[in-house]
Amino acid sequence: MSGTVRGISEDMDRQIVQAVCDEDTMSSTSVGMSDLSDEILLCILRHVPVCDLLLNVANVCHKLQTLCHDKTLLAHVSLSEEYLADDLLVQHILKQLANRVQSLSLNGCYWLSGSTMDHLARCRAVTHLDVTGCRLTSVRLSRLLSSLSLLRSLAFDVAPGFNSAQLSSEAVGSLSRLSELRQTLLTPSYGVVPCCAQLRKLMLQFDIPDVTREGVGVCCQLMVGQSSVPHYQQLEEFTARLAPGEVNQTLLLLYLAVFCVHVPKRLKVFLVSIPGPNPAHWPAAPSLAQSLGQRGELEALQLPRSWLDSLSLKRALEGNSPKHLSFSRCPALWPQVFQSLLEGGVRDATQLTSLNLSGINQVLYSECRNVEDHLVPGTISQLAMGCSNIKHLNLMHTHYHHEHSPGLGGETHLCASLVKFRHLRSLTLPACALSDGLNTHHISTNNMSPSSLFLGLKKAPRVGLQIYKPDSESLSRDSTSGLVQLLAGCPFLETLELIGPGFVSALPRLEPCIRASVEPRGMCAWARGVGDSHLAALEALPRLRRLTLAGLPGVLKGTGLVQLARQCKDLQVLSIANMGSLKTMNYTPALLDTLKQCTQLQELRLEQPYLNANASFFEALSSCSRLQRLCLISRSGTFDPSATEAFMERCCHVIMCHMFMGGTLVACRTLQKALLDRFSVERSALSVVIYPLQHEDLPSVIRDIPLTLLDRITLFQSHVAQPPHLSPL
Repeated sequence: MSGTVRGISEDMDRQIVQAVCDEDTMSSTSVGMSDLSDEILLCILRHVPVCDLLLNVANVCHKLQTLCHDKTLLAHVSLSEEYLADDLLVQHILKQLANRVQSLSLNGCYWLSGSTMDHLARCRAVTHLDVTGCRLTSVRLSRLLSSLSLLRSLAFDVAPGFNSAQLSSEAVGSLSRLSELRQTLLTPSYGVVPCCAQLRKLMLQFDIPDVTREGVGVCCQLMVGQSSVPHYQQLEEFTARLAPGEVNQTLLLLYLAVFCVHVPKRLKVFLVSIPGPNPAHWPAAPSLAQSLGQRGELEALQLPRSWLDSLSLKRALEGNSPKHLSFSRCPALWPQVFQSLLEGGVRDATQLTSLNLSGINQVLYSECRNVEDHLVPGTISQLAMGCSNIKHLNLMHTHYHHEHSPGLGGETHLCASLVKFRHLRSLTLPACALSDGLNTHHISTNNMSPSSLFLGLKKAPRVGLQIYKPDSESLSRDSTSGLVQLLAGCPFLETLELIGPGFVSALPRLEPCIRASVEPRGMCAWARGVGDSHLAALEALPRLRRLTLAGLPGVLKGTGLVQLARQCKDLQVLSIANMGSLKTMNYTPALLDTLKQCTQLQELRLEQPYLNANASFFEALSSCSRLQRLCLISRSGTFDPSATEAFMERCCHVIMCHMFMGGTLVACRTLQKALLDRFSVERSALSVVIYPLQHEDLPSVIRDIPLTLLDRITLFQSHVAQPPHLSPL
């Protein structure tokens, strides 16, 4: 029996014994899992991964073998994160699932061979199939679809070489009955959309480079004029997420061409995410907004900043009760957003559960920012009272500068307003929102206005250890009073992201389009006031699972990290970037102590210009015995090859080791080859990428990384207040 199953069994045994023991009448009791009813055992077995269920638990005894093959356990199966499952094991699992499974996900199983995909044809009862990221040619897809006549939902990649003309008539027949389709487009194509006449949900991800590896420009001209343009007569939900590039935007407009003629009558979800400050204009956006407003069934809306004006937004929201709204990087819509949500512009604001206001009040740093461009506690209080059921809130790239002025209800700090969101589960905040005001040394060194700074009248202060006094880390007792209020009122937070202004990841994939709209590091003096004491206060979140800390120059020694790690025992995902000085990594000792406390950690992403991944670092990291994904990014960083190899041997669950560091190309390739040669046989899903961060070929190297890994950890972007299928690149 695997360690996971054994742990569940032992934990359940302890709870059962404690529940049935009566200290007054019994001195001891022995109750095991075999004594439980089938109903209780089935409830327990639902939490066991399917591979453990069929290969380990089922072999314990005859009773468990029967229960493990119960249809309630095998109707919905996901193999997405079964990283240790190789081709033979997955083929064996598929044989046992046979006609039992109805919903099957192999999303992100990039390591499985194409021949394993052929075994999916055994599962003839499947109605929902997700093979995104798997090796599936158009010929294989045709054979698979021909066998799955009951299929109603499909997710797959449209890879280079895909040809819809290779689909058989039986495959086209299966596609014609689909109601849901998700396509990841890696080449310009309509994919199978023209074959799907009954689609109700269409989800698209565009990840096509503008230039091929040979340096040839990619274009969509061949698609223009095709007779098989999709029509979407039955469409209810349309989502599209784009990677940077002109080709992706051009292709999206081709998919949306029919919307210029008519808007599907049943449309209630329209989500489009385009990175960068200047997305291509879409002339049909106003008519779409008007159509959505007339029907009163809108559930989710996200449009690029150039697609909507205030009047169109007002029309779209009128009479609707949306559940998800995203106005990321849309400062022109800020007044109308709050007017609609707070002054009866929607039918029922309490239905809203997810709200993305990232950059909603952002004024370009080259312009003079004033108090009107900051978040107002009173407005946020009104928002919390009107939209009382919000669970996911994103305020990244906004500003709040605390000035001790009372807001609505008498609160004086933004955090006091955020407390009123009683149901929050995930939250993204700008670092300055946690500050209780400027310290005296901040005032003395940062008394210049932004306009004079950028006019060249004064030199920007260097951000680093030299701007801090020896006692600057010993913050006053009430310096975290705002944050303490927030944490006390939102104890159920599971995801928290604190991102300072000016943070831009050093990885090149999205960097150009992000840097165009991000102010320089160090511009916000309030953000520099967030330090170790604020991190220590996060210990008040015992349910925290995912934590992001990025662009926090006020963190000196990182002692707060250790304190929060001791209390947040269930932390599974940790992302740290550009904390403290960028000239040296002064929180290394605290980081090592923190890693030793993170026994449940599964993902770690660490970005710092001068990271030293030496033997001490990897020894501390080895304490994270459940670690699966690791990404280190350091422009001038160093690494110890032997320590890296020893770490990989000790942490047997690691299937992703990405290190973009300093050093020579030869040293990086040597270590990468050594790790692959030694561990790839026993870890089928192993992805090792070790490459100099400043090498000119890095963009093409990143392009080869499976998208499922890029989306999970490599790209440092917020995932709060985004639908699962539309998390931003």
